[in-house]
Amino acid sequence: MRWQAGTGDASVDETSLTRRRTLEKSALLSRGLGIVATVLSVIGVGAIDLEAGPPGLHVICWIGIAAMTVANVLAVAALRRPSSPRYTLLSAAQVTLDTLVIGGLVGYAEHYLDQMSWPILTVAVVVAAVRHQLTGALLAWAATTIAFAAAIPGTAGSSTMREVVFAGLINLLIALVTGFQSLAFARQLATLHQTRQALQHQATHDGLTGLPNRANLAGYAERLTGRPLGVLLLDLNGFKQVNDTYGHAAGDRLLHEVGTRLKATLGEHGLAGRLGGDEFVVLLPDADPAAIAPIADRIRDAVRQPVDIGGAEVTIGVSVGQAHRPADSTAGLDALTAEADAAMYRDKRSRALAA
Repeated sequence: MRWQAGTGDASVDETSLTRRRTLEKSALLSRGLGIVATVLSVIGVGAIDLEAGPPGLHVICWIGIAAMTVANVLAVAALRRPSSPRYTLLSAAQVTLDTLVIGGLVGYAEHYLDQMSWPILTVAVVVAAVRHQLTGALLAWAATTIAFAAAIPGTAGSSTMREVVFAGLINLLIALVTGFQSLAFARQLATLHQTRQALQHQATHDGLTGLPNRANLAGYAERLTGRPLGVLLLDLNGFKQVNDTYGHAAGDRLLHEVGTRLKATLGEHGLAGRLGGDEFVVLLPDADPAAIAPIADRIRDAVRQPVDIGGAEVTIGVSVGQAHRPADSTAGLDALTAEADAAMYRDKRSRALAA
């Protein structure tokens, strides 16, 4: 009879998950094309004649194919579980591999082919910025700039230190722009997520007590279809007198305290909600009929304790009606609440007669 509010990761909303899936799909596609193009070159079908190229080019190509393949394996893992706590690690590993491949390609081209290829380094910087904001962009910029500079001593003069400085400054500018833009976008998503959570909470919870409202309770009960369900309907005795004597602020404080006590009494073994006014309802998933009455008694004892309403202490009672749905029943929450309501009024009358 353990109640669990949910199993989703609150730190990652659906918008962020969609963005992550899109990133992984685009990474798979772009690397896949790179792998195909490189394999075609290795087997002699591509536009580049590796046999006429400098020494070690075959080895470089196979290393690049292996690195891109590993990165794609990581992308598949990230795509399958975008909400995993390990997603950031998988993403960082992909950025590292992409940076190594692009940096190695540019370094080799500059060192052996005497070709200006440093603009390709921008790809690594932008990819790192998209995935890891400013920090990722700056790290990728530093790594690619070092790789580019290391290739200069072996050139035949087509690249100079002036070109290194120029390329480094251009890519630094790109890293700053894309990094800050990605950071701002991530913060905007976080703000939208927080706003959405706040609106969702307002729509599904009572503003005074913080307990689930009627719509929330109905949805929760619907998810329990086919399972045993106990329902307790509570009506506070003496609340009107407190409201009339001490004012609405005192009445609101009293209702809030009752809600707090209900949550504390139930713990993780049920869900308490407010229907309106001084009426509350408790849902007990998988409850055994014999276990409902003791829970109702504990609730009565908790509610009867004195309540400080600000300068005065008041004591109220509570009438409780109960209903139970067995596992093979299709009774909905409305029917169970009506049954518990009738039982609650019987309880109220019997206590009035006894008094």
